[in-house]
Amino acid sequence: MDIKSALKLYLVTDRRFLKGRSLNESVESAILGGVTIVQVREKDISSRQFFEISRSLKQITDYYGIPLIINDRIDIAQAVDAAGVHLGQSDLHMLAARKILGEGKIIGISAGNAAEAAEAEKYGADYVGIGAVFPTGSKSDADDPIGIAGLRDVVSSISIPSVAIGGINNSNAADVLAAGVNGISVISAILDKEDIRKAAEILSI
Repeated sequence: MDIKSALKLYLVTDRRFLKGRSLNESVESAILGGVTIVQVREKDISSRQFFEISRSLKQITDYYGIPLIINDRIDIAQAVDAAGVHLGQSDLHMLAARKILGEGKIIGISAGNAAEAAEAEKYGADYVGIGAVFPTGSKSDADDPIGIAGLRDVVSSISIPSVAIGGINNSNAADVLAAGVNGISVISAILDKEDIRKAAEILSI
């Protein structure tokens, strides 16, 4: 799998933005619009619900041949045979995650600065998610935004693939990509729109 190309348009799920619409249908519409990778990130639900959602979405991502990444939950990733996991700075250490998942799975790490990104690379992360770039309402625990200059600094400090996240939309996506990341990660810029497929199409150009 070419991780760099897979990171081009990275969708993170959040049912709060769907206005009652089906998560499965919304994700499929986003994929049809150009999403290249999907991360299941659903808070405040039981482990069983998380598993059921992930298993259902895995059928869709498999059909379209794109990777499914599970946020935080290594056990869920194993249970549904996801492509990999995305871990935050306070989650299980990268080395422990690799020992559990093996070499064949993708492990992404969130990084808010160059030091965190360098550590992720040192311990074998497949990619880093850099941000938050801009203020975001999607994550209440997001750190202060690093801006385009901060993003550029982090990207220049590593050699592994990277994706930017946090407040990215069609008005600033070009500037973000110009900083050198391999892709952009979004939630509301796609899922909060009336026409999800169209929103993905605009961002995938």
